[in-house]
Amino acid sequence: MDLSAIPLLDQHAHNLLKPEAADRKPFRAAFTEGYHSDIIAHHAQHTFFFRRSLREIGQLLACEPTEQAILTRRSQLSLEQLTAQCFTGANMEGILIDDGLLPGDILPLDWHQQFVPVQRLLRIEMLAEDLVTKATSLDNFLAQYRAALDPPPADVVGLKSIIAYRTGLDVQPVSIDNARAKFAVWQADAQNGWPRMVDKKLLDFLLLHALELAAHHQLPVQFHTGFGDPDLDLRLANPLHLRPLLEDHRYRGASFVLLHASYPFAREAGYLASVYPHVYLDLSLAVPYLSVSGMQRTVRELLELAPFTKLMYASDAHQIPELYYLAAKWGRTVLGNALDEAVRDTDLTADEADEVAEAVLHGNARRLYRLNTV
Repeated sequence: MDLSAIPLLDQHAHNLLKPEAADRKPFRAAFTEGYHSDIIAHHAQHTFFFRRSLREIGQLLACEPTEQAILTRRSQLSLEQLTAQCFTGANMEGILIDDGLLPGDILPLDWHQQFVPVQRLLRIEMLAEDLVTKATSLDNFLAQYRAALDPPPADVVGLKSIIAYRTGLDVQPVSIDNARAKFAVWQADAQNGWPRMVDKKLLDFLLLHALELAAHHQLPVQFHTGFGDPDLDLRLANPLHLRPLLEDHRYRGASFVLLHASYPFAREAGYLASVYPHVYLDLSLAVPYLSVSGMQRTVRELLELAPFTKLMYASDAHQIPELYYLAAKWGRTVLGNALDEAVRDTDLTADEADEVAEAVLHGNARRLYRLNTV
């Protein structure tokens, strides 16, 4: 199926880097989840994703498909020109942006608005880190934290948690006394210039507070699941760890959005979406970072059991605008291939496949985030 005419609603992505920040990062760093200098210098260019992407970027920018030729062509364009070319090629109707990645190095949301409508996703760990130095006690901190989420800011359509990166998805209840003791240590560290929250009990405590408020306001909450950079313990990023939260009636009003196809736990994610009404999935990061066969296999695995009303397009694009284009190209391609296969297998009729494509590429996200106009 050719899905190029269907506009995309990207339900999870990140801000582009400021030019001065981008100048400090090698181009190929955007094509790997690794950040060790040896990975970037000697290995990131030897992946299916990177080699395939060079050809596709070269075609988009009308230059030779080599890293040096692409760098030369990029230097001839302003960031605005390059972004416009990539976003136009991606045919997007809107983006939901988590602006909690590299906050000091990124362009603001309104900069992105010149190309496409943008909605904000609020990263709750960053919110907590912003508030800790202003608080006089845990009670005072919680009052500020809850006030920032109840009601959610007018520009926020969903929350985002990176607890999988910090301590994993096996979230447990925490008593107020335990939280108070952990908060005192964290606040002391924050006053010394280190506000990053890494204590499991405190992370769990604050996530559960956020989930209660999200449930009250029927707000989607996005969770990093599956693979990522080396800060993450992949064993603890399996979405099956979320089952106690999914079973808890207090959080039923919040939709749990499992990001990144939960790769390599795509089947587990598909199962959760098939049995819990408030669980949703997206394609991001797995598309476009995997090989072509890997992307196709992962999308098929998500759709083996999960209702297609639960699957949404997303890119997880960040740093450079080319990632938006590459994710759009392969999101449409692998979904189209999966739907072609479903028609051949008699799982769907051709008309039903068209309906699924529209739902996955924008319809499901419009409904979930209550976006009447984008």
